[in-house]
Amino acid sequence: MEQHIPLVGITLGDPVGIGPEVVAKAIASGTLREVARLVVIGSVPVLNKALALTGSSLKGRAVANPGDSVSDVEIAVYEPKGLPSGLRNLPYGEVSLEAGQAAVIWVKAAAELAMAGRISAIATAPINKHAANLAGYADVGHQEIYQAMTGADQVVTMLVTPGLRVVHLTTHRSLRIACDYVTKDNILEKLRLTHEFFVSQRFAPARIAVAALNPHGGEAGIIGMEEIEEIAPAIEAARAAGMDVTGPIPADTVFNQSIEGRFDVVLAMYHDQGHVAIKVHDWASSVTMNLGLPFLRTSVDHGTAFDIAGQGIADSTGMVQAVRLAALVSGNGSIADF
Repeated sequence: MEQHIPLVGITLGDPVGIGPEVVAKAIASGTLREVARLVVIGSVPVLNKALALTGSSLKGRAVANPGDSVSDVEIAVYEPKGLPSGLRNLPYGEVSLEAGQAAVIWVKAAAELAMAGRISAIATAPINKHAANLAGYADVGHQEIYQAMTGADQVVTMLVTPGLRVVHLTTHRSLRIACDYVTKDNILEKLRLTHEFFVSQRFAPARIAVAALNPHGGEAGIIGMEEIEEIAPAIEAARAAGMDVTGPIPADTVFNQSIEGRFDVVLAMYHDQGHVAIKVHDWASSVTMNLGLPFLRTSVDHGTAFDIAGQGIADSTGMVQAVRLAALVSGNGSIADF
């Protein structure tokens, strides 16, 4: 098989959070150049400020096209038009309209490049939802922005860390509202997306476990009917369609079973059910991936951490892993290699 070296676009995130720092550290580590060509979608001054903060001798260099070559001591930076001025001078850790505007411009530019086939995949650093909202953006999460831009009908979040993969039925919903989304149709659609993705990644078949919503799986309806009325019928329909699906399995059991190797992926019913399992298992290496978009997007699984921004102490493990996963899936590898 001809070796395909993917071109991964890395967005800087909020310029006054830890995004630029973890991007700088991840690239400076040198390990990513072995698996991908890299281009930062951001700002040369912001990246250079972060590189100086981390003590790196590398420098950002503006490129007209994402795939343009730079020297071994330079990092290619694609700077979209319309960025606010003075980004380098914004104080770390303070919410600002300008920072929010820049972060969303970078996010949208990355999608435009991916949809045009000019980059192979996107790895995103964290944005600050408050800052983005100040800048006038209502769709302030990456997934929401990309779903609106692409018109994708169904998009789901999957968290990945070595040894455990979890797809979420819902993410940024209150717990009370999230329960309303536990329906046969919603579950079946997420199972279909999950199955198709894992088959594309050379899992044949994909072994999917479905977490129960209620404690002890509802105890045969004594403490909840969702398992009987919605989750089990969705699983039966998925099996009838040829998917390898097991469940519903109580949430205090299913994640350990997956870690032990019984399943390839778990479908969780709501945000914290899946996130807690992933982060307790291996928080530092956990990353996010979206399924259902017309391009590949991975992300760190942490926020902007304004409380430590500018101190040079942010851990870049998640950023390294996000780029590595993007490179594997968009190149000749597979999520199974992660």
